[in-house]
Amino acid sequence: MRPVDLVVMLHSHLPYVLNHGRWPHGSDWICEAAIDTYLPLVEKFRALEAMNVAAPVTIGFTPILANQLEHPTFAAELAAYFDQRLAACDEAPASMEATGDGHLLPLVEYWRARLVRLRLLFHEIRRDLPAEFRRLQDAGRLEVTSSAATHGFLPMLKHDASIRFQLALGAAEHERLFGRAPEGCWVPECACRPAGPWAPMAGMAPVERDGTESHLAWAGYRYFFVDSHMARAGSPLGLYGELFDGETTRLADGPVEPPAKGEHTPYEAYRVTGPGDPRDVAAFVRDPRSSMQVWSRHGGYPGAAPYLEFHKIRWPGGLRLWRVSAPGTDLGHKEAYVPDEARRQATAHAAHFARLVDQVRQAQGERGGQVIVAPFDTELFGHWWYEGPDFLGDLYAQLPHFGALRAATAGGHLDAQAPRTGLRLAEGSWGANGDFSMWHSALVDWTWPVIWEVEDRFWALAPRALADDRVHEILAQAARAMLLLQSSDWQFIISTGEVEDYAIRRFNGHAADCSALLDALARALDGEDLEGGLALARDQQQRDDVFREIIPSIARVVNELRVGS
Repeated sequence: MRPVDLVVMLHSHLPYVLNHGRWPHGSDWICEAAIDTYLPLVEKFRALEAMNVAAPVTIGFTPILANQLEHPTFAAELAAYFDQRLAACDEAPASMEATGDGHLLPLVEYWRARLVRLRLLFHEIRRDLPAEFRRLQDAGRLEVTSSAATHGFLPMLKHDASIRFQLALGAAEHERLFGRAPEGCWVPECACRPAGPWAPMAGMAPVERDGTESHLAWAGYRYFFVDSHMARAGSPLGLYGELFDGETTRLADGPVEPPAKGEHTPYEAYRVTGPGDPRDVAAFVRDPRSSMQVWSRHGGYPGAAPYLEFHKIRWPGGLRLWRVSAPGTDLGHKEAYVPDEARRQATAHAAHFARLVDQVRQAQGERGGQVIVAPFDTELFGHWWYEGPDFLGDLYAQLPHFGALRAATAGGHLDAQAPRTGLRLAEGSWGANGDFSMWHSALVDWTWPVIWEVEDRFWALAPRALADDRVHEILAQAARAMLLLQSSDWQFIISTGEVEDYAIRRFNGHAADCSALLDALARALDGEDLEGGLALARDQQQRDDVFREIIPSIARVVNELRVGS
């Protein structure tokens, strides 16, 4: 029997936060992710590399995140953040003794040692996280994938040109940062729309639109990922994977049966481009069972008693010093964290997960299954689940003991096994309910006419602006502002209700930037106030300094529009 491949896909994304404040939703957001997740993963991958343990993870970085991670402003902000965190460790002992928490002081030293170690690692990799992942990729240790430029919610964008711009710029930026064209694309929110009539709002006349897979093929991608229900291979898990078929699912040792619903198996990659299309694009389907075991807040690993409690933080200083403890324990009664005990639990859970996946392999291998795909938000590993990087490293160390189960990258799987044909994807996402409701509902529908008006104006002006080198700076900054406005994060945050005011403020700010820049571009094209427009563009770029080589991607899309017309 041919080995069944296990593809672990980590999707890394944060919206643009540099130069938009610090705490709690400015640069501290990305600095926290770097210290909690990105640097610990680098540390883990380097350790596995030194031990010659294969860890062929597939890890994606959205272009907007990668742009921030390579920027000198981020390096400076992270240096300040390290200083802040270490100062908190220095100040903690006196106040903890005064409040009777002296028994927790060893944990303060634990955090201090960790912060010093990670700061040294950051300098060792020359303060350039994308470059280190590029090195690991070039060494054959992992595969790096891309995404749409600013993680725009593609099915709701009005113009195909906007979808292709997001994808084309994403591919171009990935090649600039990681040294090669991306094979894989994480479609934002796993949100796909099949070809057909498009009329998202009441009263809109339906317009025939291409499907998401056609845009991916045009942009040159080889594969992407979908949730199981979109391939008609199971029920939607939702963003957090808490419910499956309406009931809490707890996976344990024992036989693993295929999903009862659906006409397709999630254990295959599928060719999803149309008949006769020479450009192959494959869809990998999320395995609901292995994903559930990690994701679920009710029965998943991160809720185990020894693990670090995310929600209890000591102020001032922001140190996490407690463990999850027994189920239902109130935050005020959490027990002290014991790092060695949590580390042993991560090793045990990695062994359990390897056995679970091998059971899936046995069941699906007998039915011709070829691949098990477990996609996660990267920030789960380290940020939300502190022990996640240790779990991941231990998992890859365990897998060689399962001879018929092979750890592989997504591209490596396609190299060994051609995708099946004949799959037409259903509309959906990996959001709540498996549909578009987190990005298209009464709460957020007011945002879309704003985005659509900007799209209309931008694509009407772009052909003229490309022909006039004098206005390219204004055109480029207008494009940046439009892309930042299109970020799916704003609707997502509003829908969750957690920091709604922040998302509304950011959305309205980028909308105002777009309006001002497009007005300036129109005046400059008419021979009026070129210098004023250039000054405005340069001023805004000081704050929103991303995608410096953006004009070629605009030109690619505009030229495609000319050919199509």
